[in-house]
Amino acid sequence: MVQELAEVDEIIAKYGGDKSAIIQVLLDIQREHRWLSKGVLKEVSQKLEVPLSQIYHLATFYKAFGLIPKGRHSVLVCLGTACQVRGAPRLLDKVIETLKIRPSETSADMRFSLDTVNCLGCCALGPVLVVDEEYHGKPSTKEIQEITTARE
Repeated sequence: MVQELAEVDEIIAKYGGDKSAIIQVLLDIQREHRWLSKGVLKEVSQKLEVPLSQIYHLATFYKAFGLIPKGRHSVLVCLGTACQVRGAPRLLDKVIETLKIRPSETSADMRFSLDTVNCLGCCALGPVLVVDEEYHGKPSTKEIQEITTARE
């Protein structure tokens, strides 16, 4: 926890302790630690002199933030209209079968977190699977297994 708080302090210092950079501070912490722990939120509150309730409000309002630990690898399946029409439900079923977790879950080994999104803005590729910000259009079951196996 001490190292984690030291890293948080470095991120805050990067923005000069400026309260107006709070969302960017939280995004950087989220990117580094994959979640926002209670201890981290308290540290941000104290260092930026922002009420903890306001920080919780931001952390729970924006989908980019998570208050529970996430896996090392992020897996997203688009369920937007175009992807739905092109087979997103079948893609999601294949991903669930491969990873052995459901949307909003993280694998027991903390390797993968699976989530769904409403639209990724790349409808022509649909259905779309995103693994660690890498986009894959119309992946087959074999490709899903290869993509996930290649990550640790």
